[in-house]
Amino acid sequence: MASTVGVIFSSINEENVPELTKVRSMGSIPYGGRYRLVDFALSNMVNSGITTVGMITKNNYQSLMDHLGTGKYWDLARKDGGLILLPPYSGESETLYKNRLEALKGATAFLKKVKEDFVVIADSDAVYKLDYSKVIDYHIQKNADITLVYHEHTLKKSHYNMTFDVAKDGRITEIEINPTATGIRKNYINVMVARTSFLLRLILDAIQRGYTSFGKDILSPGTKLYNLYAYKFEGFYANITSLNSYFDANMVLLDKKIRQEIFGDRDVYTKVNDSAPAKFADTAQVKNSLVSDGCIIEGTVENCILFRGVKIGKGTVVKNCILMTDNIIGENCKLSYVVSDKNSVVRDGRILAGCEIQPYFINKGSLI
Repeated sequence: MASTVGVIFSSINEENVPELTKVRSMGSIPYGGRYRLVDFALSNMVNSGITTVGMITKNNYQSLMDHLGTGKYWDLARKDGGLILLPPYSGESETLYKNRLEALKGATAFLKKVKEDFVVIADSDAVYKLDYSKVIDYHIQKNADITLVYHEHTLKKSHYNMTFDVAKDGRITEIEINPTATGIRKNYINVMVARTSFLLRLILDAIQRGYTSFGKDILSPGTKLYNLYAYKFEGFYANITSLNSYFDANMVLLDKKIRQEIFGDRDVYTKVNDSAPAKFADTAQVKNSLVSDGCIIEGTVENCILFRGVKIGKGTVVKNCILMTDNIIGENCKLSYVVSDKNSVVRDGRILAGCEIQPYFINKGSLI
């Protein structure tokens, strides 16, 4: 693989899931019983041979820092390169960046220091497995200025979407921002490849011209100015654009085929926490669920994702729920279509229910 550096946005698109990003960054949203969303972009980079990764932070990044640590769980605790946390400021200013372009402006000092020829930029708001080295090879083969990765799926409601029109040779002929048309589209998954030197020139030129949007001011008109190419990603892809999409992205893990596709041939790395094995009482009944270490189950659990340390009391029935770390559900409760953030307590006898398209959400640390 050509020498490549990675840049990950840990806090872009947080407005899509305000329920989960009140106390954390987008990248540190828990997923699948033991992971964080950032694990997927970071693992993709490590599995693709990228050993220098800049992580752009913003608000509420304490949990992200706790999760990433020195980067040792991704083999990025290195003297040369490794995982580098980048400040959430736009250039020399002390104000937080307001958009993607300002965030990249703040990363220019990092990009000027690296020796790698290419840069892969990715968001941390999606679950997917992609070999970035194949995108790099495609980028070189096409002699592209920028290569944007897309996935064909029905467009979901979001604060920001970008779709492509692509010629037979893979060149992007038109980019549409927040399209109104429905149906299956070529949707940008916020993974981009460029030469490091070209990206730096692009950013500095945009700053001088007073541009404010990387998509609207650079990429969209860039179809006529640069060699923009599209790379099609055909694997499993789940973008977290709402609480409902978060719920769906977790629930698909109950399908063995989906689990195998996500976690099968290439590892997804995450922070390791040593916990006691899950305990199941004689009264426990568990069906089609993912139960993490440290859980204590005395009631009925069906079609659920249980994170570490969840406790389910006697006589309680929990169905179609996502219960994050250290949730305590009392006795004789009934929960259906509930997403409960960390460290929450539901007292005995409570009945809580949402529905498939609108799960009931419990804030972190709540007592109900």
